[in-house]
Amino acid sequence: MALILELAVQGAQMILVLLLAPLLTGFVRKVKARLLRRQGPSLVQPYRDLLRLMRKEVVLADNASWLFRVTPYLIFATTWVAAALIPTFATGLTFSWTADLIAIVALLGSARFFLALAGMDVGTSFGGIGSSREVMIASLAEPAMLLIVFSLALVAGATQLSTVAAFMGSPQVGLRVSLGMSLIALVMVAVAENARIPVDNPSTHLELTMVHEAMVLEYSGRHLAMIEFAAFLKLLLYMSLISCVFLPWGLAAAGAGLESLAPGVVAYIGKLAVCGILLAVFETAIAKMRVFRVPDFLGAALMLALLGTLLLFVSRSL
Repeated sequence: MALILELAVQGAQMILVLLLAPLLTGFVRKVKARLLRRQGPSLVQPYRDLLRLMRKEVVLADNASWLFRVTPYLIFATTWVAAALIPTFATGLTFSWTADLIAIVALLGSARFFLALAGMDVGTSFGGIGSSREVMIASLAEPAMLLIVFSLALVAGATQLSTVAAFMGSPQVGLRVSLGMSLIALVMVAVAENARIPVDNPSTHLELTMVHEAMVLEYSGRHLAMIEFAAFLKLLLYMSLISCVFLPWGLAAAGAGLESLAPGVVAYIGKLAVCGILLAVFETAIAKMRVFRVPDFLGAALMLALLGTLLLFVSRSL
C-alpha cells in the first residue's frame, strides 16, 4: 500500500508539471501585457494554441528525413522527464534517486542536440542560422551550468536534488557569496536557455534576430505542438530548479503524509508565480541585445559560476 501511494505521488508530480507548464507561460505573458498597459491574452491561451496545433495537419518538406519527424517527440519526452525529476512539492519520492543535476543537464543537452540537427535537416538557410546560434549559446551555457552543479556539489556534498534541497533548507548553509554568484549565473543561463529577452525574443518572427524560432520554422501541426509544449516545460524546469535549490521552503519531507503535500503544492505554485512576475518585469524593463553580444552575456555567467566554485575551493582549503 505504501508503494502504491509513493507511485501515485510521483505520478501526480509528473502530471502537475505537465499541467502547469502552459499556465506558467500564459501567466508570464499576461503579466507582461499588464505592465505594458494592454489587456493581453487569456491565461489559458497556451492550452488553446496547443489544441489548435494538434488538430492541424502536419506539412513536411519533400527532403525531410526520419530525424525531422522523430525529433519533436524526443525533445518533448526528454524535457518532460527532466522537469518531472526535479522535486517540486516533496523530496524523497520514488524516483528521486534519478533526480541528479548532471543527468538533468545531459537530458537538456540531448534535446538541444536533436533540435539543432532537425533545424539543419531540411536545408533551409534560416534553420541553419538558428542551429548555429543555438550551438554557440550552448557552448557557453552548458559549461556555466556544469560549474553551477560543481558549486552546489561542493556545498551540499552531492548532486542529487533531494539531498541538495534538504541541505540548502537547513540552518548550516548560511549566507555565502559563492551561492549568490551561482544563483545569478543560473538565472542568466535560464534566460539564455529559454530564448528569453535579452538573449532572444520568444514572440518575434524576424528571421535575422531569432534563434529558437528559426529552427522550428518548418514544423507544423502536432510536431510544432510538441516543440512548443517542450518549450513551456523547459521554462517551468528552470524555475522549478531555482525554487528547489535556492528556495527550498515548503517542500514536504521524505515519507511525509498527504496532509503535508497540499501545503507543498501551494508553496510550489506560489514560488512559480513569484518567479513568473520577476521574469515579466525583467523582460519589460530591458531590451533585446544583439546576437553578437550574447557571448559576453553568457561569458559573464560562466565567470560568475567559476568564481563561485573557486571561492568554495579556497574556503575549504583554509
